[in-house]
Amino acid sequence: MNLLKRLQSAYSVVVLSGAGMSAASGIPTFRGRDGLWNQYRPEELATMEAFRRNPQLVWEWYCWRRDLIRGAKPNAGHLALAEMERYFPEFAVITQNVDNLHQTAGTRNITELHGNIMRNLCINTKCSISSEVLDREVARMGKTPARCPECGSLVRPGVVW
Repeated sequence: MNLLKRLQSAYSVVVLSGAGMSAASGIPTFRGRDGLWNQYRPEELATMEAFRRNPQLVWEWYCWRRDLIRGAKPNAGHLALAEMERYFPEFAVITQNVDNLHQTAGTRNITELHGNIMRNLCINTKCSISSEVLDREVARMGKTPARCPECGSLVRPGVVW
């Protein structure tokens, strides 16, 4: 049975999405010939230890990535998945991408395995402040690492480290 016939008779559809999906929108991947980890060392930019050691450097790198993502548009793949969601009673996207492009395209039922770079978290795991409040604080602070208005701890990008 070919893919089209399977989709025509499907009730539930789950799509796994990764870096290749957003590469077509101009988002650099981490691995591969032109991957970010060929230019940067992950242990210097994408770990809690690096953030504690040099929060300004890590924050600026994530600001650069956020700016790059803000300039990107969902591509045909993102838009096709958002359209597919309208036709299946049970449709979900599970993605490794942190760029928010699936949501920008209109996908609603999404699981972000590696988090979302546009969201923020307090590094104090006992702090209960909402990410919406932190997002406003980050917008106010710009390229300076923000502090949590509730507990004073540093605010970090909402991605997996």
